[in-house]
Amino acid sequence: MLYMNLPLPVPVDRALKKLGADLSLARRRRSLTQAMMAERLGTSIMTVRRMEAGHPGTALQYRARALQVFGELEKISDLLDSAKDTVGLILMNEQVPIRVRKPKQGGGVL
Repeated sequence: MLYMNLPLPVPVDRALKKLGADLSLARRRRSLTQAMMAERLGTSIMTVRRMEAGHPGTALQYRARALQVFGELEKISDLLDSAKDTVGLILMNEQVPIRVRKPKQGGGVL
């Protein structure tokens, strides 16, 4: 089953467009042209334009490379840091047993 034809959820579309606008602003603040940015990312000017427009089909690697060019690569590792994943931690804590018992000895299982 292909999911490529599913419409993009509005919040996802907005987030991609905001990220693209932020990348564009960061590039312009550093006085980089789209051509210069494309060269640093190892891609085409069209990919930079699509990324800055928030196009959902732009590969994540180019957004990550842009963050590296701007000296902000560490921010990508904080996106879903497991130590800060409150929902995941709550779900994990629900699975913690109330009582831990010593395993049975000599059950014949290696």
